[in-house]
Amino acid sequence: MSVRRALALAACGLAGGSVLLSAVVVGKQPARGGGDSEPRPGGSAVPSAVPPSLLLLPPTASCPPTAGWIERPAGSGSYWDSNWDRREPLALINLKKKNEETGEEELASRLDHCKAKATRHIFLIRHSQYHLDGRADKDRTLTPLGREQAELTGRRLASLGLKFDQIIHSSMTRATETTEIISKHLPGVKKISTDLLREGAPIEPDPPVSHWKPEAVYYEDGARIEAAFRNFIHRADAKQEEDSYEIFVCHANVIRYIVCRALQFPPEGWLRLSLNNGSITHLVIRPNGRVALRTLGDTGFMPPDKITRT
Repeated sequence: MSVRRALALAACGLAGGSVLLSAVVVGKQPARGGGDSEPRPGGSAVPSAVPPSLLLLPPTASCPPTAGWIERPAGSGSYWDSNWDRREPLALINLKKKNEETGEEELASRLDHCKAKATRHIFLIRHSQYHLDGRADKDRTLTPLGREQAELTGRRLASLGLKFDQIIHSSMTRATETTEIISKHLPGVKKISTDLLREGAPIEPDPPVSHWKPEAVYYEDGARIEAAFRNFIHRADAKQEEDSYEIFVCHANVIRYIVCRALQFPPEGWLRLSLNNGSITHLVIRPNGRVALRTLGDTGFMPPDKITRT
């Protein structure tokens, strides 16, 4: 096996999350025959460029599959799943109903009819600071500073000069109050409340934390938050003609999980991200399904003494 092949496989192993090549310390092997390589049991050889104290273990035939939550397209050679939202045109067509007479011409027409044409701009807003000592959700209202933060966030969104289509917000008190203040700066934009965006523990974090919630909570909250992702985060409908600008007011855990899922990063890493109160996270979803993160947890529009993370 050439050194180039060994390095390629090593890189493959690192990208896939497992080690394909292992270095094992062995005694120095005597040179045999003065050739370019030394024989190994079974007739294979260790490249002479490898230090004699290292022995390369046989690699697997190919890179191992990526984590199960990434549904990798067969034979794509890429880690990006272009049909992550199940809205790739070919996935929307029942090929069994294909007209055999018109054949490929009709298929091309149907595919074109299912293609998204517009870009979705999704603004994920974390609620403002709230009273942590409230016993029930209704008691966890915004603090005076939290109300100031919401005002600053609303002004910032208004200053962008965008035509926002809607504000979808968590039904929890702190998110609802944040939405009410923000909406004063965006008159005429409809507001929609949903339980799907309520705070919760989306998936057990990696690396783990000893003080976090039990497995049952991940199981219950995770299904709901994943449902929120599938319901709200996807490319534009084929009928949508113009780009859209949508605001989602919710919670840090929900936003962090959505960002990881949208970018096809391991969702278990959500707890490694940190978001300030009233921050703006901007995701862009192109018609072809490509996703870009414009900003993550932006609070640059707030004075330093107004910034909190609680």
